[in-house]
Amino acid sequence: MNDSLTTVALTGDAKELAKLVRQFAVRDGEKPWTVREVKDVADELTADVDRLTGELASADAELSDLLRNSGDGAGDDQADSGSSALEREQELTLVNNTRDLLAQTQHSLARIGNGTFGTCESCGKAIGKARLQAFPRATLCVECKQREERR
Repeated sequence: MNDSLTTVALTGDAKELAKLVRQFAVRDGEKPWTVREVKDVADELTADVDRLTGELASADAELSDLLRNSGDGAGDDQADSGSSALEREQELTLVNNTRDLLAQTQHSLARIGNGTFGTCESCGKAIGKARLQAFPRATLCVECKQREERR
């Protein structure tokens, strides 16, 4: 996570945060971001990083246990073996999804810290406050996201 963001978001340095907030893009007809709104989003994202980090540690430990015990059970039949493989696959998927979500969350915090939060990474236009307040990890405006999903 961006050190300047950590300082700004967690210590409440309103002057520094206000300077960053002025850089955030908004759509036509939207009111500019306020320090309180950005601080709320940053606090939510920071809490998500903490939660996801804990979940990832737990999931990694579970996956390690499953992998360590995968060779055990010389008496396992094919159904047990298949069940164990499915369980390992599900746990691996969970770990990868959690890692992806953690990376997206950290990326959003970095965007707040460097003043690019609210700007579409594809077209450079404003993403929209309502979209970001509902889904603060969004990096694309609705139009670019729709275009990406059609591909």
